[in-house]
Amino acid sequence: MIEEGDGPLAAVAVHDGHAVRDEVARRQALSPADRRREEDPYTGRWARALAPTHAVARRSRFEVDLNRPPDRAVYESPEDAWGLTVWENNPPPLVIDRSLKIHKRFYDTVEDLMARKIERHGRILVLDLHSYCHRRRGPDAPPGDPEDNPEIDIVTGPMHREHWAPVVGRFKESLRAFDFRGRSLDVRENVKFRGGYFGERMREQFPRSACSIMVEVKKFYMDEWTGELYEEIHADIEAALDHATQATLETVHDMPATRAE
Repeated sequence: MIEEGDGPLAAVAVHDGHAVRDEVARRQALSPADRRREEDPYTGRWARALAPTHAVARRSRFEVDLNRPPDRAVYESPEDAWGLTVWENNPPPLVIDRSLKIHKRFYDTVEDLMARKIERHGRILVLDLHSYCHRRRGPDAPPGDPEDNPEIDIVTGPMHREHWAPVVGRFKESLRAFDFRGRSLDVRENVKFRGGYFGERMREQFPRSACSIMVEVKKFYMDEWTGELYEEIHADIEAALDHATQATLETVHDMPATRAE
């Protein structure tokens, strides 16, 4: 689902989707619960709330992963999918081809949308919203060590860090400064992740006119084993993201406009 609105802000949630085509579902070994645990539930709600312009995936990453390049977008082995056996029967080439057409259509549409927004505004901010598991040892086991699992991991990857440093810094510090339930969120940069294909495409196509920030939120806003959402925590994270986004847009606005790469 892609919607275009006003302003120099866009938000994407490429892993929010849970649907799989029938021809994919009947070949998969995974249950819907297994799939959902490795998807990014409720990130689409943040995307829609934060930005009038947003793209929210409907398709599960287990059909086609929009945050991987085309040659890796359809998982082939457990090594591609956190050790999970995805397929009872490997999909034939025609099924894979139909999945990859979804991948291509998504990027063609999103890049056209970003180009229009850049033409209109000069520079834009793009929030690439994700979530990650931290209770992989089981529902009753202790969670992952907080030292290695920040509540929010800002993923900048190999972006033009020197060019976008004021924007990334403002976003990170604004998140930290937000009063989150009487405390500060644990916000760090490039701890667990090093970026994905969506950010790579934004950097390739719009290196100095689109600042794409990948935001990985630890799934402390839900029970990642049952799928139960903790509504109040989810809403408070949304408020924190909105606070940081509005502050960061001021920094984007203050940068000299560039209408051509």
